[in-house]
Amino acid sequence: MPILFDKQQQLFHLQTNATSYVIQLVHDRHPAHLYWGPRLRQSSVSSLLYQVERCSFSPNYHAEDRTFAFDTLPQEYPGYGRGDYREPAFEIALPNGSTISDLHYVSHRITSGKPKLEGLPATYVEQDAEADTLEIVLKDELTGMEAVMQYSVFNELNAITRAVRFTNQGTAALSIERALSSSVDFGGDQFEMLHLSGAWVRERHMHYRKLAPGLQRVESKRGSSSHQHNPFIALLEKGANEEHGGVYGMSLVYSGNFVAQVEVEQFGTTRMQIGMSPFDFNWKLEPGASFHTPEAVLVYSHNGLGELSRTYHRLYRTRLSRGEHRDRVRPILINNWEATYFDFDAPKIKNIAAAGKELGIELFVLDDGWFGHRDNDRSSLGDWVEDRRKLPEGLGKLAQDIVDTGMQFGLWFEPEMISPDSDLYRAHPDWCLHVPDRSRTMGREQLILDLSREDVCDYIVDSVSKVLSSAPITYVKWDMNRNMTEIGSALLPAERQRETAHRYMLGLYNVLERITTAFPHVLFESCSGGGGRFDPGMLYYMPQTWTSDDTDAIERLKIQYGTSVVYPASAMGSHVSAVPNHQVGRITSIATRGHVAMSGNFGYELDLTRLTDEEKQEVRDQVKQYKELRELIQFGDFYRLLSPFEGDQTAWMFVSGDRSEAFAGYFKVLAEPNPPLRRLKLQGLDPERQYRMSINGTAEGLYYGDELMYHGIALPERYGDFQSTLFSFRAE
Repeated sequence: MPILFDKQQQLFHLQTNATSYVIQLVHDRHPAHLYWGPRLRQSSVSSLLYQVERCSFSPNYHAEDRTFAFDTLPQEYPGYGRGDYREPAFEIALPNGSTISDLHYVSHRITSGKPKLEGLPATYVEQDAEADTLEIVLKDELTGMEAVMQYSVFNELNAITRAVRFTNQGTAALSIERALSSSVDFGGDQFEMLHLSGAWVRERHMHYRKLAPGLQRVESKRGSSSHQHNPFIALLEKGANEEHGGVYGMSLVYSGNFVAQVEVEQFGTTRMQIGMSPFDFNWKLEPGASFHTPEAVLVYSHNGLGELSRTYHRLYRTRLSRGEHRDRVRPILINNWEATYFDFDAPKIKNIAAAGKELGIELFVLDDGWFGHRDNDRSSLGDWVEDRRKLPEGLGKLAQDIVDTGMQFGLWFEPEMISPDSDLYRAHPDWCLHVPDRSRTMGREQLILDLSREDVCDYIVDSVSKVLSSAPITYVKWDMNRNMTEIGSALLPAERQRETAHRYMLGLYNVLERITTAFPHVLFESCSGGGGRFDPGMLYYMPQTWTSDDTDAIERLKIQYGTSVVYPASAMGSHVSAVPNHQVGRITSIATRGHVAMSGNFGYELDLTRLTDEEKQEVRDQVKQYKELRELIQFGDFYRLLSPFEGDQTAWMFVSGDRSEAFAGYFKVLAEPNPPLRRLKLQGLDPERQYRMSINGTAEGLYYGDELMYHGIALPERYGDFQSTLFSFRAE
C-alpha cells in the first residue's frame, strides 16, 4: 500500500513509485509538512522535522513549547490568526465577524481507490488498485467546522492529488472566505518559479523568475482560467533544466478564477499554493452543508522538467480525459472559419468539404454563422436554430450530404453566451449575468448566460441536444468568447452574490456532464477564443482544446511548446491556415505550416478550393504522413529538445512507449549568413537499438540510439526564413 501510517511517530508516508510525501502530526494535532521529493524508505523519515525557538515576534501557540510557532511550522493546511503571518490556505468568517479558526487533527482514513468529487471534474481510477486515498479529518471545536484533507496517490502514474471538503457541523451559518486546494511548505528558497502566461493569441508562454522575499503570484479574476495565466506553477531547484534536477509542479483541475502563488518569508522558507482565487469570493455554509475545493495535482520529478511534463501527459491523457475518444486517434479536419467567416451558403460549404475529401481529410467542421440570423457577431447567440437563408434545406440535410461522401460532420456552438439581439434575450433579459441598476458591459457584442441558474442550464442542455439529435454530428467545437463582468445572479440573495462565479462553473460542469453523457459518440473540443480555458477542468469533459486562435506557424512554436509543459499533444488542436496569416500577416510555406500543425490534433482552416495544384499535393502528402504518425504523436512520449524561448530554433519529438518509433520536428525561424554547423541531440530512444532515419520522407541511413542521443544528427541548412525539417525513426 503506497500510504503508510506510523502510529508511534504520528507520521503519514505517501509513496508513489518514484516519490515520497511525508506528513507528521505535531503535538498529536497539527499536520506538518515534512518532505516531498525522491522516494524514501519508511525508516528514513524519523528526523525530518527540525524546530528551534525564535524571538517573541513568532508567537508560541503551545506555551510549554517555545520551539513551536505557527510562524515557522511547515503546515499542511495553514490558517490565519493564531501566529502564522504567511498566506493562509483557508479563511472562515464566523457570525461574530471574526475570521479565526483552529482546526485540529481528529482522525484519518486510508482506503483503496479514489472517490469522486461531487459536482467537480477530477482525475479518476478504473480499478481501486491504481490508487490509494488518505483522508485526514480536522475540526474546529468552537464552530463545528470540519475540514477533510483528501490525498490520492497514483502509484504507477507518479502523481498525488489534493482536495479539501468543508462541512459545517455547527449550529450557525459560517462563511468560507478562502479555500485553496493545496499548500506545501519547503525548507529553503533556492528555486525558480515557472508559470505559463500571455494573452489572447499569445497563450502559455514560459516565464521563469528567481524567487525573492515576499509573494509571487499568478491568478485569474476573469471568470475563467484565462488566456493570461494558466492554473499551473512549478518550482525548479537550482540548476534544474529539461533533463536534470528536481522540479515540483502544481496543476489545478478547475476552469474558473484561480490563484497560484509562492511566498518566501523571513527565515528563507517557501510556501507554494494553488486553488480557487479568494478575490471577490465567499460561500455561505449553512449547518449540515458541505463545500468541496477543486482538485490539485502534484507531480515531482527528479529528472527535470521533461519528466514532470510526461507524468502530467500520461495522467491527463488516461485518467482525466474520459469517454469513447480518449484512446482513439483523432480525425483530421477542415474548418471553414478562416475560409468564409460568416459569409457562406450550403454550396460553398459542400465545395470545401468535397475538396477536403479529395485530399484525404476525414471531418468537416461548420463554424460560426449557421444559426439564427447570424451574419456577424452582433446577433443570435442563444437562438440555436438553423438559418434557412444560408441552409435552405436545413442543417440535417447539409450534414447528411457531407456524411454521404464518406466524411464526418462537426459543428460550432457558443452555448454559454447570449446576444442582446436574440429571441432568447428578448424573452429572458434576466438570464444573463448582471447586477441591479448597472449597465451591462458588452464583449464581442454579447453577454454571458447565468449558469448558476438551473433553468438556464436546462435551456442550454435542451437546445444543444435538439441540434445534436437533428443531424449526424460527430464533433462539436464548444466556444466561449468573453470574460465575466457584472458578476451577479437575479436568483441569488444578497449574501450569496459572491458565490456566483463558482456557481457558474458548477453549472457549466453539470451541463457538460449531461450533454457529453447523452452524446458519447461526439468528439467535443473546448475553445475560449482559442486557449482562454485550456485547463484540466475542461479536459475532463472534452479530450481536446483549440490551442489558440493564433494559427501562425511561427507563433505556434512558443504556444505549443509552452502548452506541452502540462498538457499532452492529444489535447492540442493545431491547424494549417492561409497566408498571409490572419493574426500576424506572416507568410510561411505550407510545408512549415503543416510541420508545426502535425504536432497536435491536425487539421486545416482555410479555403481548400483556392489552393494551387502544387499546394493540394502538399496537403495530400501531409494528410497521408499524419495518418501514419498520428497514433505516435497523439499518444507517444513527448520530449522538448530546443526551446523557442531561448533562441531562434525549436525542436521537439515523440517516442512510442516501446521506443521502436520516433518522430521529431526542427524549426528555424530566421535565416543567417554563413551559419555554424549544428547537431540535434534526441531523447528517449533505446541506446542499444538501431533506427532507420528518414528526413522529410527520404531515407537517410541506419543509426544506433546512443549515437542519435549523445552525438546527435547533423541539421541540414535550408535557405530562407521559417524553415522546418521532419525526422522519422523506426527501429530495425
